[in-house]
Amino acid sequence: MADAAVLDVNVDMGESFGRWKLGDDEAMMPFISSVSIACGFHAGDPGTIRRTVHAAVAHGLQIGAHVAVPDLIGFGRRRMAMSPEDVRNDALYQIGALKAFVDAEGGTLGHVKPHGALYAMCSADPELAGAVAQATAEVDRDLLVLLLSEDVAPAVRGRGVRLATEAFPDLNYNPDGTLMIEAVKQAWDPEKVARRALRIARERKLDAADGSELEVSARSVCLHGDAPNAVAVARAVRERLDGAGIEVVALREIVARETPAGAHER
Repeated sequence: MADAAVLDVNVDMGESFGRWKLGDDEAMMPFISSVSIACGFHAGDPGTIRRTVHAAVAHGLQIGAHVAVPDLIGFGRRRMAMSPEDVRNDALYQIGALKAFVDAEGGTLGHVKPHGALYAMCSADPELAGAVAQATAEVDRDLLVLLLSEDVAPAVRGRGVRLATEAFPDLNYNPDGTLMIEAVKQAWDPEKVARRALRIARERKLDAADGSELEVSARSVCLHGDAPNAVAVARAVRERLDGAGIEVVALREIVARETPAGAHER
């Protein structure tokens, strides 16, 4: 369990494509600690990936591969019927591509996080979660895998990699704890997102869409770089956390602090 006074703030980004620009990634970077960068399957292209990685390295952020189903038109938010082998191979392809750019820019890859539909699929299906974890292990067993809850932890840890859970202050939750995915990310009130982020850090709780209360165990909170007011949201969240004495720290450092000396959590 993470110290309530420490939290990672991660953002999904690098989601432009060619001449089409989505989000203001670099403007968000001063307010966060980790980024998950699109690898070309739901968004991103070689130029966008390189520019985003370069900026993330310059800002000292933890970098992750944001792997997705092959769905450029649907932005990776449409479910596909995929076998675990397909998921594993697609994830390995994307992680490898992102890692090549990170290495070229002098950075270090820190985590792997499924995107959109694949995130929901992995959160509900241990076989698919295990497939992403296996691909992660094939690249580097020290990489973290980010998912919504501990429900699929045995499948992830069974492949020899760590699972880190996150929460989403800029998305609604169903009463069962699953996410209500927005096909096109909507603008949220920055102060509301900031209040929810602080509550996650302090109380490990969030309100579901029906007003019921959910327990959330999260080392990290995720903000969406494709929201129309993403920079304002990131700024409000960071100001609220700083004001409350919550230390914003990259996820791998949080996990390292939790792991006893000489131990290696698997």
